[in-house]
Amino acid sequence: MPWKENYTASDEIGLRDDQVRWPGDRRCCVVVNVDLSLARGPDGLREKDLNDDRAMFGLREGMSQLLATLARFDIKATFTVPGVMAGMLGDSLRELILDGHEVAAHGFKHEDVATLSRDEEKARMDLTTEILTRVLGKQPSGWYSLPRQNDPFAVGTISPHTMELAIEAGYRYFGNGLSDDIPHYWVANFERRSAILTMPYFYHFDDQFFLLFPAKGTGLEHADTLFANWRAEFDAQYKRGRHFNMTLHPHAIGWCNRIKLLEDFFGHMRSLPDVWNPTAGQCADYWLETYPAATHLHLEASIWQDYPGSLS
Repeated sequence: MPWKENYTASDEIGLRDDQVRWPGDRRCCVVVNVDLSLARGPDGLREKDLNDDRAMFGLREGMSQLLATLARFDIKATFTVPGVMAGMLGDSLRELILDGHEVAAHGFKHEDVATLSRDEEKARMDLTTEILTRVLGKQPSGWYSLPRQNDPFAVGTISPHTMELAIEAGYRYFGNGLSDDIPHYWVANFERRSAILTMPYFYHFDDQFFLLFPAKGTGLEHADTLFANWRAEFDAQYKRGRHFNMTLHPHAIGWCNRIKLLEDFFGHMRSLPDVWNPTAGQCADYWLETYPAATHLHLEASIWQDYPGSLS
């Protein structure tokens, strides 16, 4: 697709199914994200978000149930955490690393950075990187901007500067993009030919949109639909040999009836041969080496024309 600023995220060659290769001739790649953020809206985390019943359940019982399930099926996951939560979860985050999981950055307080100036967004990204580097002993590889429960759009929020700032800060990948169902490159600056690898995300496979909507207390949830989405998409991607992603929240998935559905899905996934389950960072490392931007980005000036009064 020809590049046009603010319209096109990527100008790479799309890969056919027979061009997608996974390590050791594996059939399919499955990446599991676990979002530890408790932010509800565009302002990001508030003090009361860290002390309410949802937080208490999610960070204790929900997390315990989820970790036990991941271990039972030998599933590795990428845990995304805002900078303001990293200090309070320090020991737990380090244990995740020791268990073979990944910890990635999820904003300073998982706020809507589109409302910030470039300088303020940079300052918050730098502070988040500093906090997580201190807690983990090394800089995280990934930067995420996942959606919050009360967002008007289910895709997460970035600013026009986020990708360039992430590249400048040393991040190897951005964690949630909707432009492809396999890893792809997000062009940050056309003139500088700079791009960042982006991991696939889609809200149909994010538990919060089925387990937290409508708001609690309505008696309505769609856990069975979520499970059906997971299985149908995984089966389709397995058949094609591509990539499947899913996003979990301990405070949503951690209830026993929902954990049972997750166990059923992981059991189905593990019943099939040649499924590769890396962390997002491991998948990104493989993709950067096997499908580098140098050979898979072909940036050319846009053939699209702007006309007075047009919306382009």
